Amino acid sequence: MWGFLLCHLVALAEPGLNPKKTYEYKYEGMVNIGRGMPNLAESGVRLMCKVKIIGVSAQTFLLRVSNLNFEEFNGIPGKNTFDASPKLTKRIAAGLRKPFMFEYAKGRVGDIRTSAEISDTIVNIVRGILGFFQVTVKTTQRVYELEEFGIHGLCQSTYANVEDANSQELSVTQIVDINNCKKKAAIYRGMALAVDNKLSKERGDSVISTVRYVYTVKPTVDGGLIKKAHALERQHFSPFNVKGGNSKLQLVLLSVTDTVVTPAVGPMISRGNLVYKFVKVLAQIPILMKKLDDPVPKIADMIKRLAQANIYQTDSATSEDVVVLFQLLRVTSLENHEVLWKQLSGNDEHRRWLLDTIVEVADARVLKFLKNRFKAGDVSANEAGQTLLIAFNHLAAETDLMEMEFLSMPFSKSHPMLWNTVVLSYGSLVYRYCTYEYGTSCPVAVVQPLLDLVIDGLKRNSELDMVLALKAIGNAGHPSSIKTIRRFLPGVSAAPVTLPPRVLSAAVQSLRHLAVRDPHSVQDITVSLFVQRHLPTEIRMLACMILFETKPPLALVSTVTAFLLEEADMHVASFSYSLIGSIAKSSTPDNHFLSTACNVAVKILAPKFGRVSYHYSKAMHLDWFNDDFLIGTATEIFMLKNAASYIPTEIVTKGKFHFIGKILQLVELGFRADGIKELFRQNIQVFNGHLSYSDFKAIFKVLQDWQTLPEDKPLLSAYTQIFGQEFFFADLNKDLIRSYNIMSLSIHFGPSAGKESPVWKMIENLQKGMSWHWTKPFLMFETRYIQATSLGLPLEISKYYNTVTTITVNAKAAISPPLTNRLGQLLTSDVSLVTDGFAGFSKDQFVFHGINTDIFQCGAELKSKTVVAMPWEFSMKMNVKKNTFEIDLPPCKKETKLFSVKFDVYAVSRNIEEPSLAKMTPMMPDSIEANEDIEPPKQRSLTSGQKVQSLSKVCAEANIYGAAFCIESEATRSHYIDEYPLYYFLGYTNFSNKSVDKIHIEMNASPTKYPVSVRHLLDTLRRLSKVLGHGCTVMICTHALTFAPSCTSPQAWNVNPEPLFTIKALAMSGNTKPEGYEAAAYYTPAAQTDNAQLIVSQVGEEANWKLCTDANVDKVRQEQLKMHLRWGAECQSYEMSMKTATTHLPGSKPTLKAKIHWKTVSGYMTEVGKSIEKYIPGMAFLLGFYQKHDTNSKHEVSASVVAATAGSIAMKIKLPDVGNTLSY
Repeated sequence: MWGFLLCHLVALAEPGLNPKKTYEYKYEGMVNIGRGMPNLAESGVRLMCKVKIIGVSAQTFLLRVSNLNFEEFNGIPGKNTFDASPKLTKRIAAGLRKPFMFEYAKGRVGDIRTSAEISDTIVNIVRGILGFFQVTVKTTQRVYELEEFGIHGLCQSTYANVEDANSQELSVTQIVDINNCKKKAAIYRGMALAVDNKLSKERGDSVISTVRYVYTVKPTVDGGLIKKAHALERQHFSPFNVKGGNSKLQLVLLSVTDTVVTPAVGPMISRGNLVYKFVKVLAQIPILMKKLDDPVPKIADMIKRLAQANIYQTDSATSEDVVVLFQLLRVTSLENHEVLWKQLSGNDEHRRWLLDTIVEVADARVLKFLKNRFKAGDVSANEAGQTLLIAFNHLAAETDLMEMEFLSMPFSKSHPMLWNTVVLSYGSLVYRYCTYEYGTSCPVAVVQPLLDLVIDGLKRNSELDMVLALKAIGNAGHPSSIKTIRRFLPGVSAAPVTLPPRVLSAAVQSLRHLAVRDPHSVQDITVSLFVQRHLPTEIRMLACMILFETKPPLALVSTVTAFLLEEADMHVASFSYSLIGSIAKSSTPDNHFLSTACNVAVKILAPKFGRVSYHYSKAMHLDWFNDDFLIGTATEIFMLKNAASYIPTEIVTKGKFHFIGKILQLVELGFRADGIKELFRQNIQVFNGHLSYSDFKAIFKVLQDWQTLPEDKPLLSAYTQIFGQEFFFADLNKDLIRSYNIMSLSIHFGPSAGKESPVWKMIENLQKGMSWHWTKPFLMFETRYIQATSLGLPLEISKYYNTVTTITVNAKAAISPPLTNRLGQLLTSDVSLVTDGFAGFSKDQFVFHGINTDIFQCGAELKSKTVVAMPWEFSMKMNVKKNTFEIDLPPCKKETKLFSVKFDVYAVSRNIEEPSLAKMTPMMPDSIEANEDIEPPKQRSLTSGQKVQSLSKVCAEANIYGAAFCIESEATRSHYIDEYPLYYFLGYTNFSNKSVDKIHIEMNASPTKYPVSVRHLLDTLRRLSKVLGHGCTVMICTHALTFAPSCTSPQAWNVNPEPLFTIKALAMSGNTKPEGYEAAAYYTPAAQTDNAQLIVSQVGEEANWKLCTDANVDKVRQEQLKMHLRWGAECQSYEMSMKTATTHLPGSKPTLKAKIHWKTVSGYMTEVGKSIEKYIPGMAFLLGFYQKHDTNSKHEVSASVVAATAGSIAMKIKLPDVGNTLSY
């Protein structure tokens, strides 16, 4: 939360202006942006000047400004002072020196006129000056309310008058509620896809603004004379639900003189009334200030530089420059875009950067540029789809609707995926356009192309066209489209409807946005669908899902509940009941009243549907919400089935984010499997539903019969929505299967495949050496809120989130002997592969709160940078016939940062005349002395702002391999604002502990010789057997590892068992012996039991650490499994055993028993066990267990589970030392 301080000091003569007089005032305006806490940096500006107002006629006056001074502040209040800015003063003075004409009568400022060349920023400053003349004084009323225009718009003002009996002066107090304005001078961009939530807004908001004026008026013969005035403006901002901050204004009368000569003025044009005007404010990005003259060479140079910097891996040092590139592109013309295209399109890297960034022009220019590309056909379908998708979704809503042309261009239909993107993106654009410009009264013309498209698909009976158009109509959410949607819904349409379930599903889901915009109409439609029992099951469930998105009242929920009590379709009943039950537990504000209604419904429905099996359709809604910060999340999962198949008809998952009065739908994924269900319904024969080998074999056989599907029946459909807008929709149909030969992959990848196989071409390219690189700059979101201030400057709250993602892959293969005629030769050849690459991203996030104009900026700015880097480099060798596999990892010679997050808050000051001298002072500077005597604000009792800094570093080292993984964190905070830590978190990997030539990893499924470490272990066991004698030989075989069928014969020790596989991970360094670890796995079947062993051994000069694991299954009693684990020096230091068994004797209940026993364990494991021990009683209570004291084994944990009934179990757990037995 940042406080906002605004001060005006004006010398004013009287409330009424005499046309024969000249008024001279001293004007001072000041803005401070900061927390208002001691020892915290702030930024601000101060403007001082003299203002003359000269009467021209009875209602027309001339305003002239002189002696202007402009100063900037950036530092700590009480320690730093305002600094003069001569260059910016000269620039502003040049504009304010021009004359301004305005109309004024009865305390109201009318039309303002000035020269055409005066910028809007200068005119708005003049509006701030004239705003002090607009006041309503009523001597006949003590308290009165008015709705009146001011610089903030048409807002509600409350007045209160108090008369001083001694001085006979009138004190007039005016309160302006800036949040309660019908025509507020504010704009909001970037959040059109977020749904407003009034219930959440009632609990708090992120922006609170009020202004209080206090006038002292002395009565005279001619009227009231304002002797002095002051004001307090409060403007609070926080990304969470936090309040605070203040601002001040003052007004003092100086002098009035007679007008001698009225100065002559040149031609003027009207610039509007007193209300603040926003013109081209969105062009100036608030987090930077650059001179934007001659942008084309700057853009070309920057694209080349960024492409080169990110050619192999993400360069986090230059990722912020992408935002500068966006700013430059926004001031270019269409002709400039064409010049840049000719210069950069010849290079693949430069071409991709231009297409990825030009979309952020975000107005009609980028649409015209793309239209030229479509007409010329000089972009691929993939490039066109990606660019158009982002351009449409980032487009400003004020643009002309020339984007309709994309729906009729032949190039748009040249590829199915491109056509889907064009149609769906147009629907998204209509939604945003209507949200910004018209609301519910959006003209039908904007959505008419989509309505025509769906009607045309209905006439031609084209299922794909109907589904696509309905999805686009759902994106648009236009109220006028509801009549067209009705035509596709049975029982709702005036004519009979016989359409495929897939079309019906798309029609129902197209109501999702209308559920918010026109809930009553959607409720009428969805209830009509829900009660029609002859409709397909999934359509009724979808209708129920959409119905509850309208937030139905208690009466409608009660109607649905009564209908469900008589429902015979268990899938509909199960889905509806689970959805109602989930919403009943909701804690988000949007479900406040609905959850209460659902609670009542659950109590009515629970006796009948409370124990419905999970085999039926289900809906799940999970959420949480924090009332202090007013943020939360929600997740929904819907699984729609019917009685005809095991396979779900549709699966949908959704995620939502709640934040201070808005709901943003994050990601939604959906899948339909109509074609797969049809295949299984017709062809599957041997399928018992247990997912056994025979089941998978039957499934594969059914999938091979895909050609029996109808031509228009997709095997599988999938879609993706982001922020409530569907942008991806695809069908896996017969045409796609044929084009990519998906069902004949075995032919191309099989051993008999020859040179005609595409795999052969891939291998040839890999042997020549291949390189692939992909970079994607992307402005993930840009949200901006701008409102007027009394000073006539725009206060802006903006959030930017930019990312640069890079993936690079280099690889080269060698095959010996080389392939001659078939791929099967790979199975007998030595194959080696050398590869290196990079995958990672750099994400920059900015939050700005302050004044943002085209000539200067001041405010508080949060900067955050997140970097993820995953480089790799290794070589690999393998031989399938010999079952060998080796990997060599070369050493990293320098520190590699895998993950880092850093963010801090700054007080910033920038101006266009001196952009290189911009100031960014950390809000909590490093050089603050703890004992500095800076008086804190009077409104809060605070102690000294002593800085507290914590540092931590944790490293996990692997000395053998010369590597370490370290995490460092540093937090800097002040104790009185510890709820706002300014910190950074840094993690990196360091490969500098030990000099290592390479790390060698080898896998061998059939080694030619016995592993040294295993032989060493057998020798150890042999020596033990000789020392301990025959009586202990049986014990050693039982508890150490059974390598021979019998332990009684001394000759058994000379048998070398054959391991199933071995794995080695060794550090190779010069002439020294390798160090590292190796593992060997064995399997020794016997008549009564099957044994499996795993031995992990440390390799080195004097290494003797080993891990020995022995597991066996009783073949006679297959329900028994035993495992023995030992580790430490020669597997002798620590020991643990585990045993599980199941029993189901006649007349008894099925039982599962498990036991863990240990003799000695490491100190670390003991400490972990003790730390867990204290939580056991509480967790047991929460889970419904009860406990009793008992005498249990000291080094043993045992548990038993008994199937008490068909729907319940009885569980008993015995714990050591604690002496407690837990039962459930």
